[in-house]
Amino acid sequence: MTTTNTLIAQLRTLLDLTHTEIQIAETRITQARTEAVRRELTENAENGRIRAEEIQQAIRDLGGFPDTVGPFLGRAAAAVKALTEQAQPFDEALLGDLALENQLLDRARYIKALAVADKKPDVQALADRLITAHSATVSWLTTVLAEDALGGPAALQRTPLQAAAGTAVKLINMPGQWSAQSVERFAELLRSTGPAVEDLRERAQRAGEITLKALGASRDGALRSAEKVVRREGAGDAADALHKARAEGGVVDADELPIDGYDELNQTDAIAAVKELEEPSDIRTIIAYEEMHKNRQRLISAAQTRLADIAQEVVGIS
Repeated sequence: MTTTNTLIAQLRTLLDLTHTEIQIAETRITQARTEAVRRELTENAENGRIRAEEIQQAIRDLGGFPDTVGPFLGRAAAAVKALTEQAQPFDEALLGDLALENQLLDRARYIKALAVADKKPDVQALADRLITAHSATVSWLTTVLAEDALGGPAALQRTPLQAAAGTAVKLINMPGQWSAQSVERFAELLRSTGPAVEDLRERAQRAGEITLKALGASRDGALRSAEKVVRREGAGDAADALHKARAEGGVVDADELPIDGYDELNQTDAIAAVKELEEPSDIRTIIAYEEMHKNRQRLISAAQTRLADIAQEVVGIS
């Protein structure tokens, strides 16, 4: 009976965590980069509700009573997490999601062991299903983190506040590589491109986020000029950063893309070419350019899948 009581207690804890997982999955839907990811997250939330019902039934079958407060606590915990993570860098928010999924996975394994000891085959079968589901989610989140580490774009997008937090962390950790003279020259450059910068700032205030996709021809020209001047002044790292910003915003010319004749390729040939890319930076340049120009969702999804394959190879997920 002691094992059964422990089993019921663990199932109740698992149920609470599952309600939190459901709420987080629903929150993440708004951060999906593509429609395919949005569908996957929506399905995950629905599967979570199914798992919660199965766990509740297992508790009843063991003679226990599901915690009626659990769903409310789970939603509250997820709401608090969603609120606090807005001030976190994107990777920290994802690591929090991963920690939750790992806890769900570990508890499912523990529940399976308890079910075997207590000779409860139905609960053991449930635990097997939970282990499979949470193992898949752990792999997916690990892949998203690896994609972000490789420079993205990840399957999930940063919220504006997460983007700002991530930028702040990078600035704090940035070594002082520029001389005072270099900084002064760069400041003068920014003043010379004032209208473009001011326009971008005003757009950020209205939209609540700064995005390179909002750059038009004049702002593209300003960034190009900035890159040329900074490189001429010998600040190669800064020039590379400006070029990277243009590439990640999709504001590069077709002849700067890593695929020759990209604009002339039909979607099928473009997808085949993307699948041959090896560098994550090249893939994210193609995604950004495609989103800015033709926005062919099948091609974007194919590029995202290629990036995920590279990320999984890096972290050892087969």
